[in-house]
Amino acid sequence: MAWFKRQAGELDTSGERKVRTEGLWVKCETCRQIIWKKDLEENLNVCPKCDRHFRIDARTRLAQLLDDNEYEVSDSNLTSTDPLKFVDLKAYSARLKQAQTDTGLKDAIINARGKLNGRTVIVCSMEYAFIGGSMGAVVGEAITRGIVQATETGMPIVIVSASGGARMMEGVISLMQLAKISAALARLDEAKVPFISTLTAPNQGGVTAPFARLCSLHIAEPAPLDAFPARARLEHAARPSRP
Repeated sequence: MAWFKRQAGELDTSGERKVRTEGLWVKCETCRQIIWKKDLEENLNVCPKCDRHFRIDARTRLAQLLDDNEYEVSDSNLTSTDPLKFVDLKAYSARLKQAQTDTGLKDAIINARGKLNGRTVIVCSMEYAFIGGSMGAVVGEAITRGIVQATETGMPIVIVSASGGARMMEGVISLMQLAKISAALARLDEAKVPFISTLTAPNQGGVTAPFARLCSLHIAEPAPLDAFPARARLEHAARPSRP
């Protein structure tokens, strides 16, 4: 047996206890800067060297946006019924349960009502950690309800997009949300209620067309990875060819 005993904190050969620092530092993927995690959080999860915006969860987003981190959550009881009983490497129902356990949410969205700089607003904050923030029936319904509430009350609405696109495990039901949300936004526009779309990383596919780009004002993080491949291909095809 070695002359020193291994203990919970691990002893080195000098007998001094090692201090574990795992999880206390993070590396910026853009500038490779090593950042003390507490300093990063105090800087609103923005790299102090290159201004890269680190990905944050939906609750942190609400805490940063709304005054005193005070807000009222609505539509939090909506859950997917797994309409297609979809299975790939694992059942969609199992993916939903795992995501719900990991995030503490029913789906990839939080609808909140609070004050932003003293003015009451509605915020729909998407959660990327929930199956890539993909939009299925629940996300589409929650966003539509938020828009309807804004239309009826005249409160401005802010939608924070953090999504990989449509949730293909729900097939055409997911794609139907595009038309439903777009129609609700058309009524919001007729009511002349402000809609601010906040683009984070990523913001792709089936969320770009129905609401992320149909707004009164865009606010985007640097390099938000905003893309809608089908539209990009159409726009490219429509350009006149060079002689």
